[in-house]
Amino acid sequence: MRVGVGPGAVAAAGCLLCLVQSAVAGPGDTVLYFSGTDLWRNGSFLHGGVVWSPWGLDNEGFALKALVSGGSYNYISGALGGAEVRGRELKAELLPGWRFKWENTELKLFAGIDLQNHQLSPDDPGSKLRGNDAGLRVAFEFWTEPTPLTMFEADGSVSTIVNSYSAHAAFGWRAFGLFYTGPEIQAFASDDYSQQRVGLHITSLKFWNLEWSAAAGYARDSDRRSSAYVRLGILAKR
Repeated sequence: MRVGVGPGAVAAAGCLLCLVQSAVAGPGDTVLYFSGTDLWRNGSFLHGGVVWSPWGLDNEGFALKALVSGGSYNYISGALGGAEVRGRELKAELLPGWRFKWENTELKLFAGIDLQNHQLSPDDPGSKLRGNDAGLRVAFEFWTEPTPLTMFEADGSVSTIVNSYSAHAAFGWRAFGLFYTGPEIQAFASDDYSQQRVGLHITSLKFWNLEWSAAAGYARDSDRRSSAYVRLGILAKR
């Protein structure tokens, strides 16, 4: 569904979410802050957000996730005779959800509004991602520790905006008592574009009262381009 919302509205939604979490966060670990970056040869992105859980981040119950992200990318346009198109995007998501807990296993389910703005240069009449869009996004996040020394995580989301999706899974072993490391796979698609990745990750490294994650590996897309990718992330609880 295409609507008349501009980049200012998307940014305002993100600012509103930050104000909401500041107003309602109570004592204890009820708010999770997160941010990160994702880089590869044909794209660079930054994101940041919060998850507010009024009954605690380690307990079952309601959770509200707010995310703002942006970046640039390029792709090959068939409608423009194989020309390279440079895109800029700004996104905001507001996703109410619920956290389920079973001992060392956690599942979070979310559903809510997805706002996007895409600017293309040159303009690509074959792309459905042009200008402003609003839609519905559903998402899940799964984490389990099947043994004291192993973990498995998976996450994914689907948006009604051009039926885009993303999916990610990782398995890890505890290393040096400091973090998990192991293989990961990822895939995402939007409009007529798709990309697949395989690599190695480091997860749950605690340093400076923060929790760090990183990944690197090989990426290949539907335009038959390939390169290394790098992803970094930071978590903080309050």
